[in-house]
Amino acid sequence: MPTMQVRGVDIVYEILGDRGSWVTITPGGRRGMAGEVALGTMIAEAGFRVLLHDRRNTGAAGIAIAGESESRQQAEDLLALMQGLRIGPAFVAGSSSGARMSLLLARHHPEAVKALMLWRITGGPYAAKRLAWNYYEQYLEAVAAGGMQAVCETEHFSAMIAANPANRDTLMHMGAETFAAGMQSWLDSFRQGADHPVAGLSPTELRQMQMPAICIPGNDRIHPAAGAQAAHRLMPFSIYREVLTQPVDVDADLAGWAARTGALAAHFIDFLRACDRAL
Repeated sequence: MPTMQVRGVDIVYEILGDRGSWVTITPGGRRGMAGEVALGTMIAEAGFRVLLHDRRNTGAAGIAIAGESESRQQAEDLLALMQGLRIGPAFVAGSSSGARMSLLLARHHPEAVKALMLWRITGGPYAAKRLAWNYYEQYLEAVAAGGMQAVCETEHFSAMIAANPANRDTLMHMGAETFAAGMQSWLDSFRQGADHPVAGLSPTELRQMQMPAICIPGNDRIHPAAGAQAAHRLMPFSIYREVLTQPVDVDADLAGWAARTGALAAHFIDFLRACDRAL
């Protein structure tokens, strides 16, 4: 798998397709790109070039616990990766944390984004509390209890070390104090935007978005339909489509969405073709 050093971090990426407009796809959580290969393949088969990548702190990429906001750092990484690969403005797709990252890229670098394709948008008080724990608080507890060895033994970071053994050295050399300070900064930043209808961006910021967008709601506790509905209401040039409409009482319905990848791809392909005709 090709790797590029981006802003001091090794980023692993893959390109699907060899013709057509560029599409970037970013999964949710701290999941690597492998979870969206099926979606990317379907979009590539429809005549588009798809860029997938492991964001910093995901998959086999490098680890960097720095900067005010993890999602903002990842957005800047994607921009630099696109520039390094000579990819011009692209259709930018993201799910959950990937949607948040995509929105931040569009907010700060609108020239890089032709349109946004967003699904499983995060919102609501349950998500705000649960994700603060998932992303940050559990690691602050781990480092306080057992230092960097305990961090390396957590489920997420042990998987990153298995995928890229150099990540263990990165974490151990970073040290507990630096790691904890970085995680605390990210937690503080996350909390500042977590109570918005769309986590991470204010209603004013969403109203200022001038590019086309498609918003597809989630169906679980962390991704209630209200998040995508709010994004659609606020973003002036968005459309709203549905894939899974029955709410389920789980944090993240990953199995349900995997089973409906074809339907999701069909909505996105229709949107991409319509945008290509209009642009």
